[in-house]
Amino acid sequence: MTPAAIGIDFGTTNSVVALADADGSVMTRSFATRQGAVDAYRSALMFWREGRPPETRVTHVSGPDALDMALGMTTEHRFLQSLKTHLSSRAFQETRLFGKLFRLEDLIGVFLNDLVAGLDGHDALPLVSGRPVVFAGERPDEELALGRLKASYAEAGMKQVDFAYEPLGAAYWYARDLGRPQTMLVADFGGGTSDFSVMRFEPGERGRLEAIPLSHAGVGVAGDTFDYRIIEHAVSPALGKGGEYRSFGKLLPVPAHYHAAFAQWHKLSLMKSRETMAELNALIREAVEPAKLEDLLTVIEYDLGYELYRAVSAAKVALSENETTTLSFSQMGVVIEKPIRRADFERWIAGDVGAIEAALDRALAEAGLAGDRIEAVFMTGGTSYVPAVRKLFDRRFGADKVHIGDAFRSVASGLALLALDRARASVAA
Repeated sequence: MTPAAIGIDFGTTNSVVALADADGSVMTRSFATRQGAVDAYRSALMFWREGRPPETRVTHVSGPDALDMALGMTTEHRFLQSLKTHLSSRAFQETRLFGKLFRLEDLIGVFLNDLVAGLDGHDALPLVSGRPVVFAGERPDEELALGRLKASYAEAGMKQVDFAYEPLGAAYWYARDLGRPQTMLVADFGGGTSDFSVMRFEPGERGRLEAIPLSHAGVGVAGDTFDYRIIEHAVSPALGKGGEYRSFGKLLPVPAHYHAAFAQWHKLSLMKSRETMAELNALIREAVEPAKLEDLLTVIEYDLGYELYRAVSAAKVALSENETTTLSFSQMGVVIEKPIRRADFERWIAGDVGAIEAALDRALAEAGLAGDRIEAVFMTGGTSYVPAVRKLFDRRFGADKVHIGDAFRSVASGLALLALDRARASVAA
């Protein structure tokens, strides 16, 4: 296949590269792992230091290799994930990794460069990258986020990049085989955001249906948020949350900010600073239950974030299929065994599901359509498999209208088709 256009779905958790041929056929790029080839390239970086002074250097791996090393690395390292979540926040400007300064754009640029490494001519082909409708964060700065994303692609050698809402990419993919006009809702659930687009598909040129966007809405609540709820209720209490320490003869609560940061994947890897470690060691000396805070310190000191992520993610997936499961984590002497019921999990995420429904309502209101005017619902992303989320859409639109797309490939494949169409339109103009 000789690609004529590229679509990149740079995700909070996973990233996918899709290549479109001139005839409209699409394939996703495959990446080798120890377990076999995969289409989804994990959005993760691993940094460590090699050599002896004065010849030491900071080196890295990304994607599947970063995951493999995170599981087996015994020397000092830094494992970074969910970097996309920082894009809209001015709080993260730069960080030092083994004495070397990295801006957020540098880190994401390193990752994107690895994502397209070995792909001949990628810097000269039409490229469309996905972007969320609403960037993650409490007060997301869209201008900042887009500027950083463009700079990250430029750092990776891709200076000509267009952007499109991620649900638009999913809609393009869904509509490739659509044989009649249709009004549709696209729900794209990522790691950091849940995005919605109401689309109308009408006959267009070359016998294809053209996508006409009617509205877009989004919210910074998605798969990572559900992970946070599990950490908040099932993990953090075992690591000192809610505990007390002695200070000048008084019992005071352990400061909440340690566990607030700890419960977010994109912040966990940045807690490993000299100041944080010193503060925790001081707390441990005065804590009522020092062993719990010692376990928290171990998780941070030995960069056990990925191992913890796997345990939390496995529990979340298990609750999509079973009424009960047990979260099991055992690393470096830190052992957590916590039974979880689906009913409790759904209670923990009830407010988040409500925020998702509110964004859905905004999309329908902006389109000026009642729910019964939606003829089909196309859902993509791992969170679409969470029973509480699926129940929401079944209740609002009817189970017969709801279609689940490929959790990883739908968005990138549609973005590649969109890049192809935009390139053709530009030539025709």
